[in-house]
Amino acid sequence: MKKSLIALITGTTMLAGCNFAPRYERPVGAVPVTLPQGGVYPAAASDAVDVSRIGWRDFFLDPRLRQVIETGLANNRDLRVAAANVLQARSQLKVQRSQLFPTVNAGGTATYTNNIMGAAGGAGAGAGSTSSDIEIYQATAGISAFELDLFGRIRNLTRAAQEQVFASEEAQRSTRISLIAEIATAWLTLASDNEQLRLSRETLKTFEDTLRLTREQFRIGVGSELEVRQADTNYQNAVNDIATLEASVALDQNALNLLVGTTVPQDQLPGGLAAEPMTRDALPSDVSSDVLLRRPDVLRAEHLLIAENANIGAARAAFFPTISLTGTVGTLSTALSGLFKSGSYTYTASPGLSLPLFDGGQRSGNLAYAKASQQAAVATYEKAIQTAFREVADALAQRGKIGERIAAQSNRAESARVAARLSDARFKAGVDSFLTSLDAQRTAYAAEQQFVTTRLAQASNLVELYRSLGGGLADEQTVATTGTLPAN
Repeated sequence: MKKSLIALITGTTMLAGCNFAPRYERPVGAVPVTLPQGGVYPAAASDAVDVSRIGWRDFFLDPRLRQVIETGLANNRDLRVAAANVLQARSQLKVQRSQLFPTVNAGGTATYTNNIMGAAGGAGAGAGSTSSDIEIYQATAGISAFELDLFGRIRNLTRAAQEQVFASEEAQRSTRISLIAEIATAWLTLASDNEQLRLSRETLKTFEDTLRLTREQFRIGVGSELEVRQADTNYQNAVNDIATLEASVALDQNALNLLVGTTVPQDQLPGGLAAEPMTRDALPSDVSSDVLLRRPDVLRAEHLLIAENANIGAARAAFFPTISLTGTVGTLSTALSGLFKSGSYTYTASPGLSLPLFDGGQRSGNLAYAKASQQAAVATYEKAIQTAFREVADALAQRGKIGERIAAQSNRAESARVAARLSDARFKAGVDSFLTSLDAQRTAYAAEQQFVTTRLAQASNLVELYRSLGGGLADEQTVATTGTLPAN
């Protein structure tokens, strides 16, 4: 029997290092090879910088916005949760990896008995019993039920846990990059609403002057009540816009404070949309869709896919025998003083073998579940790439026409302003009716509002393109290599 056990252990030991996980191959063909260029997606200049290689401190040019982003990276609660998730995954990896090594315990016992057979482990005293007390002291160190990972079950579970760590790190980076973009967008939205509020207040003054004039003309009998009502309509519309925008500004500040994780100082808030660019106006040129594979959300999906591959290997290994080892070494003596003297050495070795015969389909079910989870992970990975491609393509589509929109809205606003001045002059000269002058004022006001909205769309589009291309990866390399966030 002993020889058979030794032969079995020897034979199975030859299988050490087996790995039943399927060979991992990255799914391909989920998106076109290159990102859309030309047509409605015009290529940028040939010397344009790859946005994904620009750190956020270099991309955002306004120093106030940089300070707000820096504060947000230090205080945002979602980012803290993501960091805690990384620590949790690393702790779970430590727990799983510990199964690759035996657990060594040390212990000691002291036995007092009047039965020499009982002290020696006999079944009863019998004829050898005595009334004399016997003392037995023992000190041991050993391992208990250590599984020999011959078929890679524990190694695959450890690999899966390692990939979960990588996935959580990528999720942290994705949260960080998204947070940067969200803070920038919220800050720009606040700037836009402040700009709209300034415009509405200036327009209100113009409408107020017009209303005062028409009331005076009506009082002296030169004008009509219709003209007064029409002027008052414009005035009340501006009053309503101011109230709405003041509420929007307050909501924008609340949203920005939540993203930053603290109250943003007043000197870091924008007064309006600055005339100079707030971000780099740089686009990638001839970008391959491979750049999407560097996005943290895509990398996270790939790590989870690799983890599911490893789980299949662990589920397959469960069909093979499990060999465990329990053993101790120590000393044994009838006197405490002789515990570590020569001749007191003792040891035990208890290898164990467990071969699955029937479990009601549990192992088969676990394997089927692992395979189904792997198929779902493949689809999730492909969907992540497709989503990334769509986000970049949408941003490029917007970017391709935003210049034309800005030029058209700027020209429209300028023409409307000139038309309003000319119409007012013609009205005062008695050439045009008052209705024509009011209509010109309304058109100029609407054109100015639309121009501000278009400028916000331009700035937000650059931020979205920066985010969708994985912008900030240059700043994230410290996180990827050291597992810690760079000092802010």
